[in-house]
Amino acid sequence: MSQDPRTAKVVVLGRSGVGKTCLAVRLIEGHFDNSEMPTIGAAFRQTELDGVRLDIWDTAGQERYQAIAPLYYRGANVAVIVYDVTNKESLSKAKEWYTKLQEEDAVDPESVVVAIAGNKCDCTAEERMVPLKLGESFAQNNGLLHFETSAKTGQGVVEMFSAIVKNLPALDSAGGADDGRVNVGDKGKKKKGGCC
Repeated sequence: MSQDPRTAKVVVLGRSGVGKTCLAVRLIEGHFDNSEMPTIGAAFRQTELDGVRLDIWDTAGQERYQAIAPLYYRGANVAVIVYDVTNKESLSKAKEWYTKLQEEDAVDPESVVVAIAGNKCDCTAEERMVPLKLGESFAQNNGLLHFETSAKTGQGVVEMFSAIVKNLPALDSAGGADDGRVNVGDKGKKKKGGCC
């Protein structure tokens, strides 16, 4: 009889249009759908990766839904903050999300794995507005994981979630961490990005 997988609650944050839903769909279903509609409130998806069940809460990026975001990221083991490498403002918004996570009582950033994902790295050099070094620098200065991903091609998506799973604290099969949570500032690991 197989044992239930360990469970981690994952919340995906970022402004509208950065590709949060497409990243989740790419991870779980293995394809890209350019016709994905904007998420209203939040969407819930589940998958298992490297022996861990990921309960993924894909939150709406529109401004009007941000007030309810804490309902979804309360108790999260992982926060994936997504920005679009073709939109400089989206990196500023990602930084705001990180600040919000630090300020909220709902999430202790010292005990949650936080990853910053620069999505749409399949873009051309002319389309790219956020240099790789900007995202890496922000992540490194805050002790966060950094990845560049493409929901369209799949580049970096599974690798990002696998690295997140490897950085998770000890989890029980009912969900949640035991007392061995990871301090994101102590990881000392930096994921090399690079695609475009």
